[in-house]
Amino acid sequence: MTSTHPAATESEFRPRPGRWIALAVLVLAVLLVAVDATVLGLATPFLSEDLKPSGTQLLWIGDIYSFVIAGLLVSMGSLGDRIGRKKLLLTGAVAFGGISVLNAYASSPEMMIVARALLGVAGATLMPATLALIRNLFHDPRERSLAIGIWGAMASAGAAVGPVVGGFLLEHFWWGSVFLINLPVMAVLVLVGIRTLPESKDPAPGPWDLLSVALSLIGIVGVVYAIKEVAAHGAGWDVAVIAVAGVAALYWFVRRQLTLPAPLLDVRLFHHRGFSGAVLADLLTILGLSGLVFFLSQFLQLVQGRSPLEAGLAELPAAVGAVTTGLLAGRAARRFSVRVVVAGGLAAIGVPLAVMTGLSQTTGYPLLGAVLLLVGAGAGFSFTVTADVILSSVPKEQAGSASAVSETAYELGAALGIALIGSIVTGVYRDFPTPPGVPAGTATAAHQSLGGAVDAAAGLPGPGGAELLSAAQTAFVDGLRLASGLGAAVLLATAVAAWFLLKGQKLEEGAKPEH
Repeated sequence: MTSTHPAATESEFRPRPGRWIALAVLVLAVLLVAVDATVLGLATPFLSEDLKPSGTQLLWIGDIYSFVIAGLLVSMGSLGDRIGRKKLLLTGAVAFGGISVLNAYASSPEMMIVARALLGVAGATLMPATLALIRNLFHDPRERSLAIGIWGAMASAGAAVGPVVGGFLLEHFWWGSVFLINLPVMAVLVLVGIRTLPESKDPAPGPWDLLSVALSLIGIVGVVYAIKEVAAHGAGWDVAVIAVAGVAALYWFVRRQLTLPAPLLDVRLFHHRGFSGAVLADLLTILGLSGLVFFLSQFLQLVQGRSPLEAGLAELPAAVGAVTTGLLAGRAARRFSVRVVVAGGLAAIGVPLAVMTGLSQTTGYPLLGAVLLLVGAGAGFSFTVTADVILSSVPKEQAGSASAVSETAYELGAALGIALIGSIVTGVYRDFPTPPGVPAGTATAAHQSLGGAVDAAAGLPGPGGAELLSAAQTAFVDGLRLASGLGAAVLLATAVAAWFLLKGQKLEEGAKPEH
């Protein structure tokens, strides 16, 4: 087809000056959200001591951030497509910084839950906007693959750096400091972002449908909450009602998107086999990995006796693997194929997870480090290429919505994985036999969590404390081994599914203007 404006079309593919500086700003936002997702885990014991939340409140403090992010990602991605991704990103960054202060100085469990929920709202504005802006900054597909690799590598690095930074801060300052580190990063992001980021949005977006926003939030939060409750406490009428309400809301949401002239999310994107396959691979990968990620830092600290900082440093090989392969993933997918790299990456996660089924309390660090390195390398390959496939499957006007689907799959996978695999680990752990002579109250506290067992054992005189701690640690390791086995099964099955779903899928070779 002959273009009536060839010069304009060619300019669309001309490299944008300053795009790598702009990418550095976007990477800062990703790094921050990733750090914030992992840093709270280390701070939880200190926060519990200070705010004294109940068990249920503590779960909400941990979960509400990811619940809100998962529920709002699609809506925020769509909002960025409408009002401008730069505007949404910078507004969200200012809000994220301000709400971080509220988190740091929370004085009650209720205030902390509200602060974490608000931080989730701000976090939901950042992730889809960063990936969508990359789609619009980098017109050449090879450059875009490298940019997505850097973006993914920083997300992985942030998740691994979180425990290191958190460990350092907790050894020198109070728990609120893990939130205050957000402020200087956000300040740099906003000041540099105003000057370097280009504005981009859908030129004909249509109105932002508030009913669709409400339906997606109610649907996702309802379903995830119900799964977590069933996994943790078993089914009940109240949970069944919430689950049905969540499923009904999601069904209504999909039906509504098919009838709206300008939908919040174009669900027809899922007709594209590559798009659907990439989204499914992301969700199942995170689901399979979440058990290991969630429980490994507890194993390193409470079973093997490392400090928070040592535990954080011990997990760094995962980031090294992810960063290295993330930068090579686009080139590898073009040389071999998308399905070889994604399925191979998923298998490279599944096999070391299977090795972890032989874990014991005395497993040496060389084996653990090698497992983490391979898991990180596999994740770097698969996540980078699936993100590239998802973004290149859609017109760039819909980049925000598409990247929000990708992020939602990630968040849902994490929530479901912690719910399903986490509850199995917890179930195995709670069944450990109590040594004779341990008071009933102390035994109850020890069966709640491994952290509770460490505290309970410290208060027991004589050999009773050591026996209680040993029984608890053995049960925890048994649970972690089971989680690793389940994760390995999920990852290897996903590798097989990706091999078929991504058949024939290719990354774009180079930017060629139409004539």
